[in-house]
Amino acid sequence: MMTPERVLRTYLTLVVVSTGASSMIWGINTLFLLDAGLSIGQTFAANAFFTAGMVLFEVPTGVVADTVGRRTSYLLGTATLIGSTLLYLLLWREHAPFVLWAIVSALLGLGFTFFSGATEAWLVDGLHATGYKGSLDAAFAKGQVASGTAMLGGSIAGGVLAQVTNLGMPYVVRALLLAATFVVAWRSMRDIGFVPKPRVSVRAEMGGIVRASLQHGLLNRRVRWVMLAGPFTAGVSVYGFYAAQPYLLQLYGHSNAYWIAGLSAGIVAGAQIAGGASASYIARIFKDRVLILIAAIVISGAVIALMGLVTSFAAALVLLMVWGTLFSAMSPVRQAYLNSHIPSEQRATVLSFDNLIGSAGGVVIQPGLGRSADLWGYGQAYLLAAGIQVLAVPFLGLARRTRKPVEQAPAETLALQA
Repeated sequence: MMTPERVLRTYLTLVVVSTGASSMIWGINTLFLLDAGLSIGQTFAANAFFTAGMVLFEVPTGVVADTVGRRTSYLLGTATLIGSTLLYLLLWREHAPFVLWAIVSALLGLGFTFFSGATEAWLVDGLHATGYKGSLDAAFAKGQVASGTAMLGGSIAGGVLAQVTNLGMPYVVRALLLAATFVVAWRSMRDIGFVPKPRVSVRAEMGGIVRASLQHGLLNRRVRWVMLAGPFTAGVSVYGFYAAQPYLLQLYGHSNAYWIAGLSAGIVAGAQIAGGASASYIARIFKDRVLILIAAIVISGAVIALMGLVTSFAAALVLLMVWGTLFSAMSPVRQAYLNSHIPSEQRATVLSFDNLIGSAGGVVIQPGLGRSADLWGYGQAYLLAAGIQVLAVPFLGLARRTRKPVEQAPAETLALQA
């Protein structure tokens, strides 16, 4: 029999195994692409194609989660990531042209879209069906801590493995660990508290998805402005993380010290643990979730700007940790806010639509910042990134004008109407 504790435990297990597998390459991915012969601009353009793949496939994979099931979506995502990871390894060995990197990066994006929305929706539906009495903030914060812990181990291990072998070996290990993730999900993940929607024609289904995304997303005034702030923070966060790898090596003075890149990702992971652990306490002290988001964006924007100004390796590491902590503390608060305003039947779809909007910003912002780094250096690009991030603040200011206490609602109010 499924209980709230078992649902949460299963969710945390899936977070740990999938994040641990995926993060094997996160610390050295930028260096991997540069080693394959891509320029800085091409490297972040490849990342932009990954993000574009997420934009293109977010809604269709949301259909899979809402009609076939959250578990099926998760399994398809794992299988897609295994294949695309091995293709990445092949392109690196062959020093393939950029166009092939763009295609495979989009396939990687497809794999992650099967995860986005579906995993969160599976957790929220399961907790609701089993009578969970806690807060969503606390549940998502535990997921944040679990993810950070797995990322800490995976990213540092990937960096050390690259140092003692080569930049391709972490990709081999990642594929093997993703295969293990597939087995874990197959055995432990079951859809509960969810009734699949009846399937109709693809055209009608897509039309329903668009209508649901608009009705419960952009046309929902309590959700709209938080969604529209997403592109600015999402695009900057991805650039900030991946640019830190070569930037820290540059400040350190040794371009082949791959363990430094793994360490930088590990620091972000440690910050994620701290941020996730503090999120529920912050939410209890400061009741206005949107105000928490505004404060985190402004302060982390200042930290990003300082990262672009410092010339000390140690100072950059400390700032990276502060930035990661702020961003990680913000994520569970944002997740809880959105989930409190989305009905269960459309939850995976609307969450996927939210990810789509955020990813759309990354498609433009990442190559733009990458090209800026090509022309002026990583420091100046970080300054530009800080300016882009604070553009999210006016949208969140509009969200605060709704002034509705539902944003503080407990987990019982999970299917709140728009």
